Amino acid sequence: MGTPVIFRKGLDLKHEVAGVLAESYHSALVRQIKDSDYRHVSGRLTLHLAREFGFCYGVDRAVDYAYQARRRFPDREVYLTGEIIHNPHVNDQLRAQGIRFLSDPGVSRDVLGRDHVVILPAFGVTVAELADFVSRGCTLVDTTCGSVLNVWKNVKRYAQDGFTSVIHGKYWHEETQATASQAVQARPGHYLVVLDRAEANLVCDYIRRAPSAPNRAELLERFRPAVSPGFDPDEHLQYVGCANQTTMLSSESLAIGEMFRVAMRERYGEDDEASRFRAFDTICSATQDRQDAIARLLGEHTLDLALVIGGYNSSNTCNLARMCADRIPTYHIADPDGLVSATTIRHRSVVSRSETMTDGWLPPGPLTVGLTSGASTPDNLVEAAILKLDSFVNGVT
Repeated sequence: MGTPVIFRKGLDLKHEVAGVLAESYHSALVRQIKDSDYRHVSGRLTLHLAREFGFCYGVDRAVDYAYQARRRFPDREVYLTGEIIHNPHVNDQLRAQGIRFLSDPGVSRDVLGRDHVVILPAFGVTVAELADFVSRGCTLVDTTCGSVLNVWKNVKRYAQDGFTSVIHGKYWHEETQATASQAVQARPGHYLVVLDRAEANLVCDYIRRAPSAPNRAELLERFRPAVSPGFDPDEHLQYVGCANQTTMLSSESLAIGEMFRVAMRERYGEDDEASRFRAFDTICSATQDRQDAIARLLGEHTLDLALVIGGYNSSNTCNLARMCADRIPTYHIADPDGLVSATTIRHRSVVSRSETMTDGWLPPGPLTVGLTSGASTPDNLVEAAILKLDSFVNGVT
């Protein structure tokens, strides 16, 4: 089999798709608000935008490459492995361009061959998936984000040096699955995925042999879908290196890393800490910038409520909502349709993590709202939400 055709730096058609991208995703109103010190005043509504929000570089690049691929190969079937980013509006726009999703019902990768183009999403794909596409002779368009590639580099180094990768993330998330596959590519690599501080604490208790620690069978059962094949906690937690899904809450990732550092020190002694524990901050800069921006917004302004816009399955969006909900009433809406009326909003509850309807969400009188959006949310959806909110607050129908 010949060398696979993989496009990793675009397809030389950026200028040809720039117009349709601007029409589909950009916003004159959002640009105007940015130019007005990220502040919008209309009637009794004052709205403050976070100074970093919406499409990040990696997402913008992924969507750009997908449109270029469709333009470059007009007579060939173009597929995406799954959602290119976690935003239903953007994914539906790509479907409208004639790009098929392998994750959609009735679409099978069994048909793929040399005549097909496959786009790899910003999250990346597993080592096995990539090998399968290459073996089929598909033309590949790789939009994997550079921040994700940086995590892969670190977990591969961990494996090569005999360290188990402890990944702060969601084991079912495409990015974490891809990262985990990189961790085991270098033999004898192993990984364990922890979702939050509570799960991290269970593992740390096991490392330090705390009385409250689960036994070996209990630990393996608890993390059964979140560990590498053949994972043995007695053997593979002697040397650990921390990494994370790039869109997790930064403060939580850092806290989990410190929990493991302390556990290793308590188990093996301070002299052995450096030889048994490693950590790299692999939160992507865009995720960090958006989290820093919402923290600044909450600190600088007295807000009545916060609106967070983005897909419910978008990790970085959910974490922005968590940060806001710790301080003020917060509504995470998937898109502008979540703003049902001046009295009702459809949103994802930060507490229950399920969609719910809330009545009486807009208080009377002058209203100050903070607004941000996840890295997979385009500006045109932010504009639509602002216009809808304005009409509700000011009684325009």
